[in-house]
Order: sequence, then structure tokens, then C-alpha cells
Amino acid sequence: MRAVIAGTGGYLPARSVTNDELAAWKGLDTTDAWIVERTGIRRRHIAAEGETASDMGLAAARAALAAAGADASDVDAVIVATATPDSAFPSTATLIQGRLGSTRGFSFDVAAACTGFVYALGVADALVRCGQARGVLVIGTEVYSRILDWTDRGTCVLFGDGAGAVFLRGMPEAEAAGRGILSTHLHSDGRHGEILHVDGGAGSTGGTGVVRMAGKEVFRHAVAKLAAAVDEALAANRLAQSDVQWLVPHQANIRIIDAMGKKLGLPRERVVVTVDRHANTSAASIPLALAEAARDGRIARGDLVLMEAIGGGLTWGAALARF
Repeated sequence: MRAVIAGTGGYLPARSVTNDELAAWKGLDTTDAWIVERTGIRRRHIAAEGETASDMGLAAARAALAAAGADASDVDAVIVATATPDSAFPSTATLIQGRLGSTRGFSFDVAAACTGFVYALGVADALVRCGQARGVLVIGTEVYSRILDWTDRGTCVLFGDGAGAVFLRGMPEAEAAGRGILSTHLHSDGRHGEILHVDGGAGSTGGTGVVRMAGKEVFRHAVAKLAAAVDEALAANRLAQSDVQWLVPHQANIRIIDAMGKKLGLPRERVVVTVDRHANTSAASIPLALAEAARDGRIARGDLVLMEAIGGGLTWGAALARF
């Protein structure tokens, strides 16, 4: 069985905030030029009061099902990647499953920070390959605006809210005709958790519950670890860098994105970039970018797409898929 990406969908909150608006709104000692030069970010979307990860994930899921010509009765499993769930339990995936009206199968959340979507995609692919599910919704949804220290310009300017989703349909290999998830490659190293983490949480005895990051250290790990994961994915499938038609990276920083595109020898127009308009939406960034590129026709059936991400944990990974 092959897990074929049958549909993609995305959702962004209505409110879009530019760098200048953010600086004025939060009283930050920063400028549009300072943020753009260091990150490539020009604006981000901020969830409305009362808008949750499940609200946004549900909208993205419905869009992905519609694009696939599917409905709730086709869903065997819902997997949600998020660091900002509605509650400790029930899981955000279960909330979305219920609101979709899906009454069979199972649902659960995956916590791998910005690498969450790649992790969830790997789990979903395995479920399809072993026959546990035929139709799987994989969703990344985040409301990072709720876990930011708005006095820390080193972190609060980087993130935005949003959700993206894909609907995977299991197909016999012969029917898939080469399409589907080719492989996923997942990694973590808990020794480096302190360089990007949330200070406290539901089970903690202290902390502030906001994002803390050592930016230079994260950047140093990102370039080396992502390059290794990309090489691993290509080698596993006996493919060359020149075989990749699209890079859909985690949208954290334009410098990291450009470095990965250069490594693959891809021109800028073959790298899907949304960080300038969405900022870093963590686990939602890759499926949001996929949905945009599929919707506008850039990514077409048969295209080989490479996805990669790194996040708190540290976690990192890559996935190869043929659309």
C-alpha cells in the first residue's frame, strides 16, 4: 500500500499583522528592516480571541477533504501535530474528529514542535502501509501567539498562527503508479532541548509557559542536521539532488531556507516560501506551504517534493513524496 496525498488544505486567521504594526502594538524596540534582514518575515497571522488549534485545524481538514473529493466517512484516522493543543485532553485530534462527524477509526496528537508535521506524516504513512488505515487526515495547527513572551523581540517576532492539512489515501502500489509518500526520516536528540523549549507546562511545577530560544545555537544545528536528513532521504530512495522538483521546507527563517535550496541546487522559484507572509507557524508551516503551492498549480501530479523541518527537542526530519 502507498499513502498518496489526495488533497491539501490550509487556514489562516483573519488578522494579519505587519512588522511595524507588531512593534507598535506590543511596544517592541524593533523595526521592519531589522526583522526582515534577520528572518525574511514581513507579516504574520494572529488568531482571534477564542480561536483555537482545533478551530483552525478543522477548517484546514475540511479544505483537504474537499480537495480530495472525500468526506468524513472516508477518514479512518486523524493525526494532529501541535505544540498548542486546546487542552491536555481530550486531544486536539479527537476534538477535530468529533466536529468532522467522523465516527470510526481513531485520533491522537503528536508533539514534536516544528518537526511535528513530518513526524505525523511518518506515522500516517506507516499506518497505511501496514493496513491499519486507508484514509488519514494529517494536520498541523498552532496558536503560538498564546505561548510567546511579547517583551522578547528575539522570539515574539518570529511566530504566527495557522493550520494546514493533507488527506492521505491508501492505494495499492500498482494503482498509485509511483505516487505517494516514498519515505520519512525522523530524528531527535534530547541533549539539546534547552536551546529551544517552552518554559513550563501543564505537568510542570514552575516556569512561565512561554517559548525560550537560543537563536544562534538553533541556527547552527539546523543547517547541519537538515542537510544530513535530506541526504538520508535521497540515498534511501536512490535519488539525486537533481531529481527533486520542489523543496517545501519548514518556514522558520529565510536564511535556513535559502541554505537548503542552495544545497539542493534548486533555483529560488522551486522552493516554496511563505515565511515572509506567515512567519513561523511551527507544525503548520509545511502543510500550509503545500496547500498554497498545490492550490496555485505550482506543485502538480507526478512532482517529487522534499519536505524538511527542525524543532524543539531537538527534533528534525525529512520526507519525500511524489504528488
